[in-house]
Amino acid sequence: MSDRAPRARLATHEVLNQPSPAGDRDFLADDRPLRDALAREAPAWVARHLASLGRTVGSGHVQALGETANRHPPALRLFDRHGRRLDEVDYHPAYHELMTLAIGGGWHAVAWQEEGNGGHQAHVAALYLLTQAEPGFCCPVTMTHAAMPVLRRTPAVEAAWAPGLLAHAYDPRPLPHDEKRGLTFGMAMTEKQGGSDVRANTTRADATTDGWHLTGHKWFCSAPMSDAFLSLAWSDDGLDCFLVPRFTPDGERNAIELQRLKEKCGNRANASAEIEYRGAWATRVGEAGRGVATILDMVQQTRLDAATAPVGMMRQALREAWRHVRGRDAFGRRLAEQPLMRAVIADLALEVEAGVALVLRAARAFDGAARGEAHEAALARLLPALAKYWHNKRGPGFLAEAMECLGGIGYVEETPLARLYREAPVNSIWEGSGNVICLDVLRVLGRHPEAFAAVQAELSAAHSQQPDFDLALVGLEHALHQPAERLEAQGRWLTQRLAQCLQAALLLRHAPPEVAVTYCRTRLGTDAGPAYGVMPADAPLAAILSRIDS
Repeated sequence: MSDRAPRARLATHEVLNQPSPAGDRDFLADDRPLRDALAREAPAWVARHLASLGRTVGSGHVQALGETANRHPPALRLFDRHGRRLDEVDYHPAYHELMTLAIGGGWHAVAWQEEGNGGHQAHVAALYLLTQAEPGFCCPVTMTHAAMPVLRRTPAVEAAWAPGLLAHAYDPRPLPHDEKRGLTFGMAMTEKQGGSDVRANTTRADATTDGWHLTGHKWFCSAPMSDAFLSLAWSDDGLDCFLVPRFTPDGERNAIELQRLKEKCGNRANASAEIEYRGAWATRVGEAGRGVATILDMVQQTRLDAATAPVGMMRQALREAWRHVRGRDAFGRRLAEQPLMRAVIADLALEVEAGVALVLRAARAFDGAARGEAHEAALARLLPALAKYWHNKRGPGFLAEAMECLGGIGYVEETPLARLYREAPVNSIWEGSGNVICLDVLRVLGRHPEAFAAVQAELSAAHSQQPDFDLALVGLEHALHQPAERLEAQGRWLTQRLAQCLQAALLLRHAPPEVAVTYCRTRLGTDAGPAYGVMPADAPLAAILSRIDS
């Protein structure tokens, strides 16, 4: 028998060097760039109306809903237990609660109910906040919002469907639209044959005595439990836009078969499906043979949302990174006190400031266009594409950098950064990938000179305030005078530069000088670097960092 005394069990799991739990936050009150942009761009009612949403989205309860909706993705139910075809998708209750928050709050409808009076700013700011709860469920919110301009193309369609779209009620029941409290809309355009080249689609629309009937396969149908889908199909008149309801006018399930749900890199809380139209009943929307022009009314709206979502995701990642580095010691002092980490966080904060400024300015252009203001209407043609391209190109690198600030814990699913990183590419691909957006920018510049004149006026308003900005404007002017064939090859550079210069102009005119000048130096000047955290030695980091959660 040993004469050694048994060793006492020692506690090894006391947590000493981690940030405290986040708890409830107010995502509007602690977001100085958003508050400043709203005060500048929007009527006063917008910020007041958003106040409760900021508190709700920042609550621990809603943050947990976003995580749960991702951990329990939608499930396809093709048949009931008796073998009857259902073609339904089951969602976790967390998803439905998030949809109730957005639709019940009217954030899908506010742009149209307050159009010209800050409604678009309210919608964009709300989407930015809702994205910080969970980006995926924002897809059906965006499409429901964006369907309204298409419905307006045909008064009878608008009369039948707009009241349900504008209702502040989320009703997920699979019922005919006239039996529901509120409606959601989806989109089914993409086919295997063409992708962004929708004129390569093969879906056919045939006119009959009781309406149109669509036959064909759609490679991507977003939000397949929507009450109606906007689709393109060929008729004898050309490529037309159709509204395809889930139920026919006589109350029967429409001939829309769900083939499978996509297993996506991210966007897991939202369902995306392959569908088959098997003679599905539809009604034509818009002018015959002008389907692309009709659906572009929707695309213009969804592109602005696709430009806003990555900024919301970047803001959420910045908040997580900043909280972590202020609560963790390494090498004898807080991470937030170390020069390299401060440079990285400040550079990330600049990106969010610039993104918020651009999307709120674009939203103001939409409201101005609704009031009939020519300058704002011209801006509204170009700003969504510029912002969508650039914000989504910056997003993946931003989220990877924020993840690195947390180290290993940032790479695991218990933090939101892993799912944000998986989500990052989707808005770049959705509604036109990078090259498609750049070609669209060139098309607008070529066909609508008033759009570029409006952008030039915005840029000129900040002239002579910072030398790197002025030099960038000279480079833009030189590039735009090149022959068209050379300009197309430089489409990405041109789109990036226009977006960066617009962001710089907005910051020079409206942001604190420390923010604006540092942005110009690090994005447009010789101090610019390919990675985040490459900052001038004399950069006013403290002033930039002070705006993250004030």
